[in-house]
Amino acid sequence: METRPLTKADYDQIVRVIDRWWGGPTSALAHPIFFYELGRLGRVVESDGLLVGFLLGFVCPDAPVGYVHLIGIHPDHRRHGVAKLLYTAFEADCRRVGCAQLKAITTLGNEGSVRFHQALGWSMAEVEDYAGPGRLRIVFTKELGGVAAG
Repeated sequence: METRPLTKADYDQIVRVIDRWWGGPTSALAHPIFFYELGRLGRVVESDGLLVGFLLGFVCPDAPVGYVHLIGIHPDHRRHGVAKLLYTAFEADCRRVGCAQLKAITTLGNEGSVRFHQALGWSMAEVEDYAGPGRLRIVFTKELGGVAAG
């Protein structure tokens, strides 16, 4: 498996497969802003030339924080280290540009996401009203001590 930066061709493929990979209508989460305006840290993983995973992430404009917006793994490639590879590459990219922290969110009940982030050393907190009144979210953070700027 190989990880590399996201390209326009990758983005086009992602919007074609995301609903199938996630098992429902989700393509709105892969908004074009995450490719055109915020996409320089987006990543994909290929296996034998086939797109098997992607991560849409960015650096927050007002803080040195790398934010993971969306990750998708081909159903046949789950639990094979694809997500870990994406997160590791994203973290390295964020360190290179001087980020001091990583952040991601999920919904209450997404135990797979909770276990994954905890296994990678992320902290978590349940935050009431994070996504609006009555919309609790689990907020994950990871401190990046000793970051290298530049």
